[in-house]
Amino acid sequence: MIAIIDYGSGNVGAIANIYKQLRIPHKITGDVKELEEAERYILPGVGAFDATMGYLNQSGMMALLNEQVLGRRKKVLGICVGMQILAESSEEGVLPGLGWIPGRVRKIDISSLSASPRLPHMGWNTVSPRPGASLFDGVEEAQGFYFLHSYHFETTDAADVSATVDYGRKLVCAVEHRNVYGMQFHPEKSHANGVKVFRNFAGL
Repeated sequence: MIAIIDYGSGNVGAIANIYKQLRIPHKITGDVKELEEAERYILPGVGAFDATMGYLNQSGMMALLNEQVLGRRKKVLGICVGMQILAESSEEGVLPGLGWIPGRVRKIDISSLSASPRLPHMGWNTVSPRPGASLFDGVEEAQGFYFLHSYHFETTDAADVSATVDYGRKLVCAVEHRNVYGMQFHPEKSHANGVKVFRNFAGL
């Protein structure tokens, strides 16, 4: 069973609908017992960094998730802010992140871009997965994915980058470290490509 972690994010229903269509067992939950029994986790992605971390800290889920993800190596997928909280810190807030993938989240610096796109980075973009990135198996690269963000993940280790996107310069848009995965884009809004990503995650 895949646990879609409920911390007030607005896109949990869309994720659940995709897994319902795929007939893959899943549940939207914040219950510690149900989380312990789950085989995989999804950290949804609508909201701000501190608000998301604050909810996790206050909910009683943090210790259980650390035990299951770091101790038992259960697989987890973070989406948008759910990816950003995988980092150690973020310029968007003051609270520490989960620290499951070494690195920090920084605001996109428009002055560093070769072009002058506006923020937030919003809309469809193609992505460039690294060879063998399992979550991107079967996706149509030309179709791309839907983005909505102003912050990006800077990993400490380049080996943790599983895909990039060109938005005036190359930005990390997917990460992978052992059993921890993250995507800056919204697969639940990315039509067939998003469905493939969710199916791939269920099959890892």
